[in-house]
Amino acid sequence: MRKVLKHLLILFLITISACKSEKSSYKPDTSTIKSPQGTEVFKPDSVSIAQNYKIPEWFRDAKFGVFIHWGVYSVPAFGNEWYPNLMYSKDSETYKHHIKNYGELTEFGYKDFIPMFKAENFNADEWMSLFKESGIKYVVPVAEHHDGFSMYNSAVNKWNAVNMGPKKDIIGELKAASQKHGFHFGLSSHRAENAWFYTAGTKIASDVQNPTYRSLYGQCLDYAGGYSPECPEGTISFNQESMDQWLAHTYELVDLYEPELIWFDWNIGKYPFQPTFYKFMAYYYNNAMDWNKEVVVNTKFGFGDNIQVFDIERGKSDEIRKFPWQTDTSIGKKAWGYIKNETNKSPNHIIDDLVDIVSKNGNLLLNIGPKPDGTITQEQQKVLIDIGKWLKVNGEAIYESRPWIKSGEGVVVGTSGEHTDNKESKYTSQDIRFTTKGDDLYAIFLDWSDEELTIRSIDDNFKVSHVTMLGSDDDIEWSQSDEGLQVSFPKDRPTEYAHTLKIILKK
Repeated sequence: MRKVLKHLLILFLITISACKSEKSSYKPDTSTIKSPQGTEVFKPDSVSIAQNYKIPEWFRDAKFGVFIHWGVYSVPAFGNEWYPNLMYSKDSETYKHHIKNYGELTEFGYKDFIPMFKAENFNADEWMSLFKESGIKYVVPVAEHHDGFSMYNSAVNKWNAVNMGPKKDIIGELKAASQKHGFHFGLSSHRAENAWFYTAGTKIASDVQNPTYRSLYGQCLDYAGGYSPECPEGTISFNQESMDQWLAHTYELVDLYEPELIWFDWNIGKYPFQPTFYKFMAYYYNNAMDWNKEVVVNTKFGFGDNIQVFDIERGKSDEIRKFPWQTDTSIGKKAWGYIKNETNKSPNHIIDDLVDIVSKNGNLLLNIGPKPDGTITQEQQKVLIDIGKWLKVNGEAIYESRPWIKSGEGVVVGTSGEHTDNKESKYTSQDIRFTTKGDDLYAIFLDWSDEELTIRSIDDNFKVSHVTMLGSDDDIEWSQSDEGLQVSFPKDRPTEYAHTLKIILKK
């Protein structure tokens, strides 16, 4: 009886707190694409955007950003951040885990994790100090994941981190700290996926069937055992209501936080979502003109590479792409958010991927998953710090660099394509990636060698005047022939991972 009373009290407090944000006078004007100052250069179509938009140089120069998946899903810390979806699916291990540890879904649903998400040890300045040491240039926290819980001070979503859980504006604190430390600040939104995310909960006895929680549990649910007629059974869908909700949430992010980058998951690339997304892009880009900022939108498919930046989830390109692009991946192999039994990638794995991505005109957005108390695991901190140590020596070949006439050469064909990142490519000293900056050429070797090596791409058609290794004061022995540039490494390794030769070409 005591447990039931406690549960009812928690639900009462959540409901009372959630209602507070509904009293706010703020309401985004989603009927317009004009900025509040009346700017309307961009229209909601690809032609207008292509004529007026240019991918900013700050993004091309930055190369390395941090993604932050942190939310209520870090509380159960089981499986991955799809816990709120899978906990309602009877065939899943997550469902079995939930029933065993938290009880029936009619008694303890996803909403009941919210009071347990306290963020009591969260310190935005400490995070930024870590990111600075890690060589990060831009910061992209998740503003709202599929679960529908806003990590910011939302007036359009009563389920938010100011009203409940942490009782603080997480996104606002992160933006303030990022600006203090000199980072570019972005956000990610997964709101479009919320419409269908809890559908399994309508087919079993659960709190999802209670329409009181519809604003958290999604707009594609009819609460009679399945999808709304507007969201066909068997598809990952959305309806007009959910698209309108998405637009309001996204306009609010633009208005409140003026992000320099907004990353989106996949639903926005599907028809008939595209017209709504073009409307958002026009509004965002028009606002950015008033802010005097150059901004970036990231999508996975559905939109031209000349009007936004194409993103490959957990994978890489197999070639130099004409337009700048991005890989988003995570240090953790199993999940984006925090889980208790995570397996993390090694610094070598991530550095090799970073080098390969940059050589092909891309950026790396590397994710961490903080604990529910707001601390970052020691293992993920160490990976970031080790990458930062490498970048202090080799960053000259990464930051502000551009692709050469070819991305590289070697014997190992690395992984490419989405969701291929967990397999580490075992590169050799013959595997090299190229970048350029001004008149300088950088050859980054993905492994060390005590033997003489030949860079076959730099034959005697290229006139070399000088060769050094970043981080080493030793003279580099080299010679050039029609077979390529022959080089020998110094006696001592300047860094533990990939190694960079700076090659000065005669003008």
